[in-house]
Amino acid sequence: RLKVLNRLQVVLRHLKMSKQTDSTAEVLLEKKGGAGIITLNRPKALNALNLSMIQQIYPQIKTWEQDPETFLIIIKGTGGKAFCAGGDIRAITEAGKVGDKMSQDFFRAEYRLNNAVGTCKKPYVALIDGITMGGGVGVSVHGHFRVATEKTLFAMPETAIGLFPDVGGGYFLPRLSGKMGYFLGLTGYRLKGRDVVKAGIATHFVESEKIPALEKDLIALKSPSKEKIADLLNSYHMKCTVDQEKEFVLDEHMEKINSLFSADSMEEIVKKLKQDGSPFAMKQLETINKMSPTSLKLALRQLREGASMSLQEVFTMEYRLSQACMKGHDFYEGVRAVLIDKDQSPKWKPAALEEVSDEFVDNCFKPLGNDDLKL
Repeated sequence: RLKVLNRLQVVLRHLKMSKQTDSTAEVLLEKKGGAGIITLNRPKALNALNLSMIQQIYPQIKTWEQDPETFLIIIKGTGGKAFCAGGDIRAITEAGKVGDKMSQDFFRAEYRLNNAVGTCKKPYVALIDGITMGGGVGVSVHGHFRVATEKTLFAMPETAIGLFPDVGGGYFLPRLSGKMGYFLGLTGYRLKGRDVVKAGIATHFVESEKIPALEKDLIALKSPSKEKIADLLNSYHMKCTVDQEKEFVLDEHMEKINSLFSADSMEEIVKKLKQDGSPFAMKQLETINKMSPTSLKLALRQLREGASMSLQEVFTMEYRLSQACMKGHDFYEGVRAVLIDKDQSPKWKPAALEEVSDEFVDNCFKPLGNDDLKL
């Protein structure tokens, strides 16, 4: 009887342990069948990525990549609202203000993780059910498969907080059709549901309630190849009728987007929007006028240069830009106005596009010597 009791205690202890880790760990890393599963588990913070989560996910992806028993990697979020709403901007702000190394470490670790996703040798499936912005885009968009649902809300809203569309935005945005990526990156425009697939950001569309079944089927695949995974995702995608008839939200504006956002400078884009004068153009003008002028100039150049760079070159460039932003004024002011005081009225310095000199922009793109990002 004693033996039985002891065994029971051990079992209970184990259960307690697993329960504890499950509910409190910020990221869950587990193996089910042939699948490595990453679960972002900060539902109250909309699964925003912090440094410790990034530092746990990166080595795990690298380990699974080498493991002959792991055939695919799945990443998802908990809480039903967000896949991942971005990076832990508040923590970076606090660190940057006092010159803490964390503001370097965070971007360095985050871009290394984004690159690991982009170069992953195992099929990588991101279930982007819910809000997917900034850092959440970084851990999904560079992978092989991105499954959106009717709850998906995609945006790269960085120019509103004095940053730029990073996490590899310089790579994937200019590769979207026409000038759509420039439009999305500069204005922070939000895409919802099936539009995320139509824009070329997600690869598949499935009802949110079917996601658990899809995950189960992915885990159950016997030694799945990329083709087998694609077949399974396609079959779910084909069966999904939600919003099937809906036109792509940007369809009617694509001609305008392509002509207005093809200008060589931000000043030129603003001029074109004013000249166009259509309700659509005026709405974009209003949005752009709220953004950090410095961020807009950095972002436009980032996208133009990124269009012909490799993913690794883009991360190196973006790391340089991130450190320039950490040394500047607008990032801290943007975070204050949008996330902390929430008064939504940032005081940008400089306050006008014309005041952001080419020389200043050039300096932000300069190599950092020994401090450059090493991938």
